Amino acid sequence: NCPAVIPMFPLPGALLLPRGQMPLNIFEPRYLAMVDDAFRTDRMIGMIQPDADGGGTPLVPKLYRVGCAGRITQFAETGDGRYLITLVGVARFRVVEELSTPPPYRQSRVEFESFAADFTPRAGEDEVDRAGVLKALKDFVAAADARVDWKGIDQAPNEALVNALCMMSPFGAREKQALLEAQNLKARAEVLIAITEIELARRGVRRSTGRVSSTRTRLHRSELAVPGSNERMLEKAPA
Repeated sequence: NCPAVIPMFPLPGALLLPRGQMPLNIFEPRYLAMVDDAFRTDRMIGMIQPDADGGGTPLVPKLYRVGCAGRITQFAETGDGRYLITLVGVARFRVVEELSTPPPYRQSRVEFESFAADFTPRAGEDEVDRAGVLKALKDFVAAADARVDWKGIDQAPNEALVNALCMMSPFGAREKQALLEAQNLKARAEVLIAITEIELARRGVRRSTGRVSSTRTRLHRSELAVPGSNERMLEKAPA
């Protein structure tokens, strides 16, 4: 029952995946209006990244062709007029055409058929190289000097684990888009492992030793959202 036309929320570096949770702080008037309009219809918003190499203007940048639709599941209004909302990813979409419409925010006609498998929870979990994902995570955590709730990670299903790690990863917009456009969960895990290995090599990290030959970096505080759990599984190490 996804709509054919959805509002676009362009946000560089923001990656939403099916059943992932994304908190947003809405303050620009045009996006406050977008949220108001979403509540009048199906509560759906399309998260999409600007394409820095695609042209356009600073105010109206070209957008990538693939994004992810999210449904507003939590809402609060602050005293200064901001909206604090949480989106839960529904499915990826492909932009068919961007519409010229009266609202101050951008809207596009989209199709979901290319990503029909997104509507099936945990599809393809058995094909994921979980051991490879965890190995890459351990190497990255050692390089980032971060703490990890390994118990929470061990309890996370493959879909929640892979998608949450992708969403909270500190990679750039191109890498995030590659993770988004991966054909299925198995492919997304493979892309995540490959990008992590490239990043570790760039930093001069010796894999699986916990030793770093370059300057240590730190992860921003982040949550790995697991269905039915609010456990924080990865957080910044104390200074």
